[in-house]
Amino acid sequence: MFSKFSKSLAVAVIASVVVACSGQDDVNSTVSGGQMDGKKNHHAHGHDMIKKDSLAYFQQKIGDKTYFGYDQYTLTGEAQQTLASQADWIRQYAAGNMITVEGHADERGTREYNMALGLRRAHSIRSFLVSRGIPQSQIKTVSFGKERPEVEGSTPSAWAQNRRGVTTIR
Repeated sequence: MFSKFSKSLAVAVIASVVVACSGQDDVNSTVSGGQMDGKKNHHAHGHDMIKKDSLAYFQQKIGDKTYFGYDQYTLTGEAQQTLASQADWIRQYAAGNMITVEGHADERGTREYNMALGLRRAHSIRSFLVSRGIPQSQIKTVSFGKERPEVEGSTPSAWAQNRRGVTTIR
């Protein structure tokens, strides 16, 4: 049915496709010029490198979460360092994009109390970002209280991870 040449050509084409696909770049969302668009990440020596203007870089390398002490909404030194890095990154790569700051609480306390505490946490983060040059009109705050835990459980470790603020960029 197929000639020897056709079979050889088919094998060569399949091999080319396999080689091309194995080196194909991953597509991640990036932020540029205030707009979201799809751009490709580049691989170097077999290690994934995340582009600095990608949301993945913001989440993983800068850090999109800040943590609070029990019943606290003041920013720790570590939280301030994270937020300073967030502000620098936002000014450079996401100027003009809308930002949502989420406030969260652990499971202890009433729903109403934790909603109010989450909002105070979100406002603390927003105030810090504004002090670092991010326009207040660009930042929306929301509280989820104890309704969206990062970690399930009634342990000190779970509580610590749930007392957080999360900065998201749209």
